[in-house]
Amino acid sequence: MAQAKKRKKFFDVEIPIINKKTDLIAYNIEELNGKFIIYDLSRLLRGKNTLIQLKIKVDNSKATSTPKKMWLLPQFLKRMVRKGTNCVEDSFSITCKNAQVKIKPFLVTRKKVSRAVRKALRNKAKELLIENMKNENIEEIFDALLKNKTQRTLSLTLKKIYPLSFCDIRVIEVEKFLEKEK
Repeated sequence: MAQAKKRKKFFDVEIPIINKKTDLIAYNIEELNGKFIIYDLSRLLRGKNTLIQLKIKVDNSKATSTPKKMWLLPQFLKRMVRKGTNCVEDSFSITCKNAQVKIKPFLVTRKKVSRAVRKALRNKAKELLIENMKNENIEEIFDALLKNKTQRTLSLTLKKIYPLSFCDIRVIEVEKFLEKEK
């Protein structure tokens, strides 16, 4: 006897961080549990070429997603860097309320500067980001980055050391989620 073919269907997946829904195709909704999607935020952020990676979690036949990683595309960063400027980059981990996060800030100065100024900018940026993010959870951190709050406070503080033409977080990635303390 012939077996009936299974047919794939579209399932709604909520993306609460940006208040949007997207459709994913699968045989059943449980198949989507643990899958990753990459969502382009360029239109939402008015031309800032940003991608976000989200992990899908299925509860009671309802799929929602949580942010895992967000990064700026290299061609966008290349447009920001001009001749006669310096780039200041760093990479470090921060332990926030519910996860350990790897952050890579990206700063571009207006003119060429000395190594001491670049080091001062790098150290102050690291100090500020650690101070601001250690008492927040992942959703708050990603929300502040999407609304440009973190970048604005960082830029205004670093301007006192040396004025920047561009200040942003190049990559933010959740390394591991911490267990909830009881």
